[in-house]
Amino acid sequence: MSRVPVRANVLMWAIERSGSTIEKIQKDFPKIREWISGETLPTLKQLEDFAKKTRTPFGFLFLDEPPEERLPIPHFRTLGDEEPLKPSPDLMETIYMMQLRQAWMRDYLIAEGQKPLAFANSMKIEDSPIAVAERMRNALGFQEGWARRQPTWADSLIEFRDAIEHSGALVFFNGIVGNNTSRKLDPGEFRGFVLADEYAPLVFVNNADSKAAQMFTLAHEMAHVIFGSSAAFDLRQMQPAKDATEQACNRAAAEFLVPERELLEAWPSLKNQPDRFHTCARRFKVSEIVVARRALDLNLIRKQEFFDFYNNHKNLMRLVNSKKSSGGDFYNTQNFRLGRRFVSAVARAAKEGKMLYSEAYHLTGLHGKTFDSYVSKTVLGGAW
Repeated sequence: MSRVPVRANVLMWAIERSGSTIEKIQKDFPKIREWISGETLPTLKQLEDFAKKTRTPFGFLFLDEPPEERLPIPHFRTLGDEEPLKPSPDLMETIYMMQLRQAWMRDYLIAEGQKPLAFANSMKIEDSPIAVAERMRNALGFQEGWARRQPTWADSLIEFRDAIEHSGALVFFNGIVGNNTSRKLDPGEFRGFVLADEYAPLVFVNNADSKAAQMFTLAHEMAHVIFGSSAAFDLRQMQPAKDATEQACNRAAAEFLVPERELLEAWPSLKNQPDRFHTCARRFKVSEIVVARRALDLNLIRKQEFFDFYNNHKNLMRLVNSKKSSGGDFYNTQNFRLGRRFVSAVARAAKEGKMLYSEAYHLTGLHGKTFDSYVSKTVLGGAW
C-alpha cells in the first residue's frame, strides 16, 4: 500500500481553512496527529478523503507551503475596524463556478453575434443616484412605481429577477454550493456578488439570506452592473462598506426601490403611525427594513430608531424562518439556481452540437436523465 508524503503545515492549513479543528477531524481520520508529526504517512485514498472532507483542492496538498488564496474579485464587508476575514471554501468555489459559467456564456453570445449590452458599464459612481436609478429602470423596461402592480414584495422580487434576465444579464439565486445541500452559503459572509461584463454580466444572490434582504441585494447588484464593477459584499444592517463604489451602489439601489420624491411626499401622513414602515413597505413592495433604511438616509428618522427597528425585525424574522418549509418543486428550484436564460443557452448549444453533453452537465450540475428532464420541462416545455 503506497503512502504519500504531505507537509504538516499544509495539513494544518487545510484543516483551519475548512473551519474545523484537529479534534473534530480526528473523528474521521484517527491518525491525523501522526500524519502531522510525520510518524506515519497517509495513503493516497486517505489523502483524497481528507481533501474532500476539508473541501481542499487535492493538488494543494502536495505543495511545500500553503497557497495564499485570494478572491478574484473585491470582497467588501461592513466590518468597521475588524480585520478582513479569509474567504471560505464555499464562497471561493461558488465564485469560480460562476466565472466558468460566465466565460462560457460570453463566448457563446459573441459567437451568436450579440453586441455588448448598452447599460453595462454605462455610468460613473459620481453620477446622481436618481440618474443611475433611472438608467436601471430603462434597462429593465420598468417605469417608476413598477412594483405597485404586484400584490406583494415577494412577487416584485420575482418580477425584478425575470426582468434582469430578459435584459441580457445572468441571474443566479442559490443558498448552497451547487446542489450540495450539506454546504450552505453563509449570509454573514456575503449576501451576493457581481461579475461585471459587457456581454454577460452575472449577478449572484445568496438564497440562504432572508427574502427581505434579497430585494435590496438584487438592486445593489444591478447598480454594480451599471457601474461595470465586480464585487462581493455583505451589507450588514443595510450598510455598505467604506468604499466609494459600494456607497454609490447603495444610494442607487435605494433610489431605485424607494424613490426619494415619493417617500418625502408620503411621509408627513405616515410619520406618526406606529406601523409606518409596514405601510410604506406595502406601497413600494419592498421589505420594511428597506423602507426604514431609506427613511434613515433621508433623515426622516434617527439612527437609534432605525437600529432598534432593525434588531426587532431581525429577531422576528428569525422566528418566522425557523419554521422550516418543504424543499419545494425541483424544477422551480433549479430555475433559481441555474437561471433560465443560462440553462436555455446551454441546452440549445448541446442540442445543436456546439458543446458536448458532458460539458453541459458540468456547467449546470445536472447529469443524464435529470438534465434531460429539466430541459424538457423548462426549456422545451415553454417555461422560457
